[in-house]
Amino acid sequence: MLGRLSSGLYRYVNWKWVVVATIVFGCFIAFVLPWQAEKSKEATGGGESPDSSFLYSADDLYRMAGHYGESGRSAYIQARFTFDMIWPLVYLFLLVALISMLYRVLPATSRWRWINLLPFMGWGMDMLENLGASLVMFRYPERTSVIAELTPVFTLLKWCVIYASFAVLVPGMVIMVVHYLRKRKV
Repeated sequence: MLGRLSSGLYRYVNWKWVVVATIVFGCFIAFVLPWQAEKSKEATGGGESPDSSFLYSADDLYRMAGHYGESGRSAYIQARFTFDMIWPLVYLFLLVALISMLYRVLPATSRWRWINLLPFMGWGMDMLENLGASLVMFRYPERTSVIAELTPVFTLLKWCVIYASFAVLVPGMVIMVVHYLRKRKV
């Protein structure tokens, strides 16, 4: 199944997808993210957020929930099931399109072509983070021990995989340039 998904992306993704994904991503970065950040800052009192933290603990998550107050927690949960359902799809679209375009020059039998699935893991961790943090916020001040302990792990993995997804663009560009230089010599 994963092999078919990866192959399908290589088959269907083209430069038009890359252009559209880049424009959508750019618009989100320029307009939607600043608006959402300001809205979140107002609702939660400007405190830190699990979503933008790299490392935090379950205790930190409960501290954030306490700092937000009831209305801040409600706004946080609402944002996770509105804005934060769309934003991960935006960066997923961009990363999958770019990686698929860059690594398509590898032989179809190369396992390295599966790298275009890496952003899906980041997206999945983001969704698990949203669910976990929302559940903790919803149940606060009640403890949700296992979920509260796992949510920071989901966040850490999300950021590691998203950074890795952006990082693989560099060798992808090198592979593509080398491929086209070799092809030109022939």
